[in-house]
Amino acid sequence: MRNRPTFLLATLVALILAGVWFSLPRSGSPRLSGGMSSHPAPGVAATPRPAATTAAALGHPVGEEPSHLADELNSPSGDIHADLRIVNEIFRQYRSATHGTNPVGENAEIVRVLTGRNALEFAFIPPNHPAINAKGELCDRWGTPFFFHQLSGVQMEIHSAGPDRVMWTADDQVLTPGLYLPQR
Repeated sequence: MRNRPTFLLATLVALILAGVWFSLPRSGSPRLSGGMSSHPAPGVAATPRPAATTAAALGHPVGEEPSHLADELNSPSGDIHADLRIVNEIFRQYRSATHGTNPVGENAEIVRVLTGRNALEFAFIPPNHPAINAKGELCDRWGTPFFFHQLSGVQMEIHSAGPDRVMWTADDQVLTPGLYLPQR
């Protein structure tokens, strides 16, 4: 029984050291948050989470070279399923880079954050991207603003009105994180 306090102390020290070791950044392996897949959407390049929290450390402050995550958004060579996966990947990268949750609000408020009005001053979507309309809303390939439904702090359901451009009809396309869209 005399060794019990020594054993408890040694166990506590080992747990603390393990916690410190696991919290250290690893080069070459991005750390992901949000419970999303660690694999980027097809056609979307994986971007590791930045190690620092300043725009200069990212190398892409607002007004300079932005992220290329949205380059293929609404591309003629893609389809709505690819577009939804790209937008989902943008949200995942935002969560990963900010060590937090999705941006909140209506479409235009969310787009302001994703275009660089965030603590990092990093544009996950270029502010002048053709998918952003005059009201500052991110739109689907038919020009209708996406509807973002916050399921939780780390899950954002993404709705497109589809080709009829009317939300909540049979041709709407929806990406719910954790569910996979069919490949066409």
